[in-house]
Amino acid sequence: MSKKLFLIHTVNQFMDMIYKPFGVPFVEDNPDIEIYNIMDDTLLKDTLAAGGITNAVSSRILTYAKSAADAGADCVMVTCTSVNAAAKYARQFSPVPIFNIDEPVARETVKNGKKIGVLATLPTSPKGTVRLLKEEAARQNKEIEIVTMVAEGAFDALVAGDVEKHDKMVTDALFQLAKEVDTITFAQISMSKLVHDDPGVPIYKIGRSGFEEAKRIMMGQE
Repeated sequence: MSKKLFLIHTVNQFMDMIYKPFGVPFVEDNPDIEIYNIMDDTLLKDTLAAGGITNAVSSRILTYAKSAADAGADCVMVTCTSVNAAAKYARQFSPVPIFNIDEPVARETVKNGKKIGVLATLPTSPKGTVRLLKEEAARQNKEIEIVTMVAEGAFDALVAGDVEKHDKMVTDALFQLAKEVDTITFAQISMSKLVHDDPGVPIYKIGRSGFEEAKRIMMGQE
């Protein structure tokens, strides 16, 4: 019997940013898993307007998780790092497992880095990523230093369809940040398709690892 993975998205470009580049190959490799999508772009809009996650946004994400469970979901993955605190909140009440797509990346980043760079294109994304990194460092009993950088305007360029401008802005920021840290994690999946030269430090990108985490959860693997 196939497993059902539900994705909660906060941008209406999720097909090109998330589902096609990551979801489709995952399903092709795992034909026993079905993916279903829930999208509400007010979640990100309200988070950006408030400068961070709100109770109302967290409540709506929990409602979507419950609706996914009603539809037969075996697991729910939130795909937006700006609202990753909502996944942590919903986990307390959701009838099915729920997590954020950046959680496995945080584990690997902390495991392999000490002075960690967080690169984003939205001002709200680093907050959630930094929180995850600090929580993971505490779990691993490891001291880390975090340096954040936001490529201002890059996300707007991407949404407007100017991928070339987005990629140049992110690449420039990436190489600048690489001079200051020993490891870098991308704070958004919208950056993960970026093709770039080696900046000289390990880069951890959100995407494939999230889907593999969902598979692990659904298959009951340790």
